[in-house]
Amino acid sequence: MSTMMDMMSAMPKASSTGMEMPMMQECIEACSAVSMTATMCADADAGDDMATCAAMCANMADVATTTMRMMMRPMGYEPGVMRAIMTACMTMGEACAAECRMHAEMHEHCRICAMACEAMVETCRTAMASMSMA
Repeated sequence: MSTMMDMMSAMPKASSTGMEMPMMQECIEACSAVSMTATMCADADAGDDMATCAAMCANMADVATTTMRMMMRPMGYEPGVMRAIMTACMTMGEACAAECRMHAEMHEHCRICAMACEAMVETCRTAMASMSMA
């Protein structure tokens, strides 16, 4: 068992999120990966006259970090809010992936960021589908 799963199991109310903990962990890890990847992509884009891509990646990093941090705090869990932030994260992930895909042939960092965003969207979509309607 991972440290994250150990911690989640030890948290009061962790099971009240209505989401299976392994799926929740996968979503948290995917958001973390996108946060790091998008931050690095935004930094790499800063010098390449790619302001839109850099801004999109910076926004993606912020949304992914917020989503991840909210999932790690089950005491404040509210199903409607969690669905809204996860939907926002997936929407931002789709937009960021589309922007980065436009530059993927010229910039390896954009290709990697697009792939991370696409994987995060699918992981969060699966996790959100597993949530109970509580």
